[in-house]
Formats: sequence, C-alpha cells, structure tokens
Amino acid sequence: MKSGLMFIKLVNPCSGEGALYLLNMCLQQLFEIKVFKEKHHSWFINQSVQSGGLLYFATPMDPLFLLLHYLIKADKEGKFQPLDQVVVDDMFPDCILLLKFLELEKLLRHVTEEKEIDQKKYYKYSKEKTLKWLEKKVNQTVAALKTNNVNVGARVQSIAFFSGHQISSDKEEDYVHYAHGLISDYISKELSDDLSKYLKLPESPASLPNPPSKKVKLSDGPVEAKEDYTKFNTKDLKTEKKNSKMTAAQKALAKVDKTGMKSIDSFFGAKPLKKVGKF
Repeated sequence: MKSGLMFIKLVNPCSGEGALYLLNMCLQQLFEIKVFKEKHHSWFINQSVQSGGLLYFATPMDPLFLLLHYLIKADKEGKFQPLDQVVVDDMFPDCILLLKFLELEKLLRHVTEEKEIDQKKYYKYSKEKTLKWLEKKVNQTVAALKTNNVNVGARVQSIAFFSGHQISSDKEEDYVHYAHGLISDYISKELSDDLSKYLKLPESPASLPNPPSKKVKLSDGPVEAKEDYTKFNTKDLKTEKKNSKMTAAQKALAKVDKTGMKSIDSFFGAKPLKKVGKF
C-alpha cells in the first residue's frame, strides 16, 4: 500500500458479478484487470521454465462506469441522496474507495442531477445526462478505432452476408456499431439497449442469427424414430438395400436369361487334378 497500488474486488457493471480491479491512489487511477490464459502455456524465467503462463493486463478505465451501477440502483427510490448512502455494497465493501477520487464531483455532473443543502451535496441519477455522456464515449472510441486503423467492417459484413441482410455502404455506421459494443461491456444490458436507441442504430449485427454449422452436432441422448419401421419386413429391407447398390449395367444384366451359363467364378476356381497311372 506504500506505493498506492492495491487490488480490490468490485462489482462488474455489465454482469453484476465480482471482478478484480487495480487501484492507484497516488495517480488517482482505476484499472480493470484482464487475464490471458491458455491451456498449455509457460514462461521462461532466467534458466528455468515456470508453468502457469498467466498474463495479466491492467487497462485504465473511467471509475464513473462503476459508480453508475450504484446510482441507477439508488434511483429506484426516486430521491436525491448523499453519495455515502448510494455507494454501499455489503458484498463488495471496497466500493467506498471509489469516493476517494479527487475529481469525483466533476465526474458525477455527467450522469447526475445535483442539489446542495446545508453545504452537503445530494445526487440523483439522470438518464438523459448519462446517454449524452455515453454518446461522447462512443464518439471517442470511434475516433480511437480510426486512428489505430482497426478494421471493423469485415466482421459486420460477414455476419450480414450469412443472415441475408443488406450490407450498409456507410462505414461510419460499422464503427459506431463496434464502439457501442465495446462500451456495452461496461454498462448494464438495459442501459446498452437505451444507448442503441439513443444513437438510432439499426438492429445490431451481433444479434443476427449465426450461419448454420456445416457439421452435424451429435446428441448425447438416443434419437427417437419418427416413422414406424415395423411395417417393413426383413425381406423387403434386404431387397431394397441390394437394389439400391446396383448400377444400371448390373440391373440390365440381372434381367438376362442365365440358363446354361456358367458362373464367372468357375473360370477362376482351382482346376481338378487328373489321375495319373503308375509307371
């Protein structure tokens, strides 16, 4: 803690489950932790090989995404409340550390209505302000994608091809779709849908049906028969199976009268031994 770094477990605003974050109080910065994991992966450290091979990525993120989770939850009461009564979580008590950011009040203006009574500030979630703020986030993400030459159109076009939907020639729309998907990883599903409507996006390509698989998926359970196969006798089945494998030439030969004809096998069988008299 002397370095100001500490790992804390906070609620993931998208899934609602716990997730690991890194907090740097000296830099006043919050980082999300992503883990890269492969089944067979190791590290070479000096002259040794260390198994495990986990790789952790710490990426800066806006703490306002985490605060939104509590602001929206508290908005159900429909009243202004102080932050210390809003950001409360028995499962993730470290959430109170989010209130220690120095520029917290500036951040909250983007997503809340504010009142001050007796020199104490009270806040209430504002959906209108939040959507405007998220729109700015989407635009910033689009700009970053273009600056880094990230190709997002190929994914959209491939899905639209299999679904039969017409592919838009407007590449800007592809960027907005993609950016909206990235931002949606940090907000609830309901808020993501509201943002999509606010941005006037058409049906998201990610929600379109996937192309059918070329491989047949085998079921673990027995397959139930859809017809009554007991109406066929064994003789009919054998005859049908035999005929189905015959070529056109074989079928024509089967109609020829074979009376007095030798079997082709007789020409390749062993010749009978002749009796030899004694010398």
